[in-house]
Amino acid sequence: MVKSLEVSCAIIERDGLVLAAQRSAAMKMPLKWEFPGGKIEAGESPTAALLREIREELGLEIELLQALAPQPFSYENGLHITLWPFIVRICGGSLQLAEHAQVQWCNRAALEQLDWAEADLPVLNSYFALHKP
Repeated sequence: MVKSLEVSCAIIERDGLVLAAQRSAAMKMPLKWEFPGGKIEAGESPTAALLREIREELGLEIELLQALAPQPFSYENGLHITLWPFIVRICGGSLQLAEHAQVQWCNRAALEQLDWAEADLPVLNSYFALHKP
């Protein structure tokens, strides 16, 4: 049985760096890195889901700067995820981790070295395509 999820994710920029979040050991795909965000609930827009999830997971208020193209990804176990990525900036709140093991502000080289969740790799590549070195 194929399970499909629609997920919003935030590429949070600050001072030329991007925030990467490491999944906790208790989460599926433990200790993999990802762009923070979460499931889009029934009747919720991708942007509304992102604002809610970043508030819940990180304690931050964000401003949407740019939407990127949705990125579909299928895992070998049959899980199909469509990630809705948004480039955002922090406009309020204070960073507090509710779910992740840690976060890091990374430059491009550091982002490339992280052990990403597979579904996040197309998002990362899409982001890099906008920001060629």
